[in-house]
Amino acid sequence: MPLSRRALAAAAVIAVVLPLSACGSGDDTGGSSDASGKVEGDITFQTWNLRANFKSYFEGVIAGFEKKYPDAHVKWVDQPAENYADKISADAAGGTLPDVVNVSPDLVAPLAKAGLALDLDKSASKYKKEYLPGAWASHQIPGVKGTYAFPWYLNTGPLFYNKALFEKAGLSPDQPPKTYDDLFADALKISDRTDGKVATLANVPTIEDFGRYGVPLMNKEGTGFTFNDAKGVELLTKYKELYKVKALDSQALTATPESSGRKFLTEAVAMNPGSALDLGNFKKQAPHLYKNIGITDQITSTGHVNMYVMGVMVNSRTKHTPAAVAFAHYVTDAEHQMSFAKKVAIFPSTAGSLEDPYFTKEDGTDETRVRVAAAKSLKTAVNYTPVLFSDQMKTELGNSVARALQGKQSPQEALDAAVKACDRLLQQQG
Repeated sequence: MPLSRRALAAAAVIAVVLPLSACGSGDDTGGSSDASGKVEGDITFQTWNLRANFKSYFEGVIAGFEKKYPDAHVKWVDQPAENYADKISADAAGGTLPDVVNVSPDLVAPLAKAGLALDLDKSASKYKKEYLPGAWASHQIPGVKGTYAFPWYLNTGPLFYNKALFEKAGLSPDQPPKTYDDLFADALKISDRTDGKVATLANVPTIEDFGRYGVPLMNKEGTGFTFNDAKGVELLTKYKELYKVKALDSQALTATPESSGRKFLTEAVAMNPGSALDLGNFKKQAPHLYKNIGITDQITSTGHVNMYVMGVMVNSRTKHTPAAVAFAHYVTDAEHQMSFAKKVAIFPSTAGSLEDPYFTKEDGTDETRVRVAAAKSLKTAVNYTPVLFSDQMKTELGNSVARALQGKQSPQEALDAAVKACDRLLQQQG
């Protein structure tokens, strides 16, 4: 399926837990961590729902690799998006995990804990400097030393804002909020000056918001969550204040990307994340909004926006470590990432690639407006979503946030409950 910004964002944060007992059932005699030998042998490369749209691209990449290393041969397999994590889990348990695997950070975490992911800090550290620091770090696991996948393609999204609504509220249309303090101040003004008819935001805070606010999300050992500290409580208290005066949309507790997008389209909300596809929709359906669209970075108080990242992992049990590492690097090197980025709306994780004119020069189209804005923010972006933060944990946090906003619990009580529930789920992961 096409890798839209929204689809990638969803895919990159799918939280799935592989059974560690199953992953750890293999022995350590099948492979070597030494990647310095001759690049040779037959290896298998597994991707995640990419064959339908990018068959010729990957066949070209494999042909180029085999030409460069004539003694190595790559078999490409592509798995559907549905049940991808289950497939990896079954392969891990059965000892049939491919040599090179397309993963997201949450998928690589249990494999790394079980010793099935090759530590690139030991086996491929010479390549580290080729990637953006934040991207390289995205496949590091709290409590486990090392890096367990080459960073591949990245994504993020700029923030749209309605200049006309800012101006009507007496705010500068050319100075949108950058930090959360700015955001909260502007949101209160917009609500006050429109008698609560215009909200600034349509979504409740997620784990990424806590990260961008500067809240420590986990302890360094990776054994417990910490977003219920004073700064986390402060953030949720601010959101509660916004919700009370309708600066946060009244339907935010049940909002979806589609519903919040409609709110922005009808100019009931002043700010909303989006993509170039949204700009085209605004131009057609809401020309008044379109001519007043502003594009800015995600709100952050740390100086770093959030990014979503995909990676390429090497199976630590591969019998052809030099070939597997060489191919994983080849797929994710600057040349091939740049080539892939020009075929789909994603961004390369390689250092310097975002300086290419493709990511810095606008040509007047909506597509380049968004691409340039997103690429600029990605240079120093980080993946705030903890790799151990599962889908169930997101639900627990969301439920706790809702209770706090509705006044059923204090922000401190709500976050304490969320941390307790998430820590319990963390222990169940093994």
